[in-house]
Amino acid sequence: MLKSGAVWALGAMSGTSLDGIDAALLRTDGERILEFGASAYRPYSQAERAILRRALGKWPQEDGVAEAASVVEAAHVDVLAGLAAGADIIGFHGQTLAHDPSGRGTHQAGAGSVLADGLGLPVVWDFRSTDVRLGGQGAPLAPFFHFACARWIGATEPLAFLNLGGVGNLSWIDPGLGAPDLPGALIAFDTGPANAPINDLMQSRRGLPCDLDGVLAGEGDVDQPVIERLLRHPYFLRMPPKSLDRNGFPDLLSSVADLSDADAAATLTAAAAAAVRRGVEHFPRPVTRLLVTGGGRHNPVLMKMIAEGAGCAAAPVETVGLDGDMLEAQAFAFLAVRVARGFSTSCPGTTGVGAAVGGGQISQPN
Repeated sequence: MLKSGAVWALGAMSGTSLDGIDAALLRTDGERILEFGASAYRPYSQAERAILRRALGKWPQEDGVAEAASVVEAAHVDVLAGLAAGADIIGFHGQTLAHDPSGRGTHQAGAGSVLADGLGLPVVWDFRSTDVRLGGQGAPLAPFFHFACARWIGATEPLAFLNLGGVGNLSWIDPGLGAPDLPGALIAFDTGPANAPINDLMQSRRGLPCDLDGVLAGEGDVDQPVIERLLRHPYFLRMPPKSLDRNGFPDLLSSVADLSDADAAATLTAAAAAAVRRGVEHFPRPVTRLLVTGGGRHNPVLMKMIAEGAGCAAAPVETVGLDGDMLEAQAFAFLAVRVARGFSTSCPGTTGVGAAVGGGQISQPN
């Protein structure tokens, strides 16, 4: 049993960008942020990243999945061990390999039981499956933490958090309401492709993990017909909540195959910004600020494109005292405590599930 009151939770996130693992401590009672603690980052090696890439799109028992899960588990134990001494509980997201909520479900590689035994602490994991079983999208899951962040920074008017990971997602928040699962408090959804196509392009053409600081995109010209074709995709016409797999737009990379490296990078960067622009159109009320988290906020070309298209100020979450590199890891620390205390972790406004539900299973160490 988790002790009552505020506890220290340790969260970890390995996103679809496949760059590495973020880990962070958070002191919380499952409703409020009380204190931010230490954090750490462990990049995946080239060999580890190659194993994970080969497993993308695969489901349990398929070739390469067990090897990917072993990489995920070992790497998480490696980075979490340095922070675990200060924690009461761990939130482990795992590595998403496939996501098809309307079909086969959702698949995150890595077993929390392995981490529990390796670290000697209870581990909350498999956050998404219950939501999907009950008709939800299973994603995004960070919005409940975004709501807590909005309260922590003292926001009183509607605002939005934009996470630019492999896939982009938005959380529209009305912090004037008392809890994240109240009707009208949250609307959340995936916007579309973000860093993943850019990273895949850089890996295939330059052997690099990303377009660092958007340098290559800044040298190129955007192919507007590619953007126009992208925005005709049926996904952009669907009302939220809605979610995507990392490879939900498989034709996007092939659409820039004949472009130069710089023009292809510029076009994929513009595609990410255009998806955000379409997402903002779904907000029930306008916002005056868009707080940006995730690796994409380090790309000044992408940030400029988003600011020009979103119709409101877009700024990294650091401008309000948050850590954009660790926000998702902190989110799963927060959600771990909510699961342990029987609180909800998703609701109709965030995943489309029929009612507020709590997901996740808890593994105790042997």
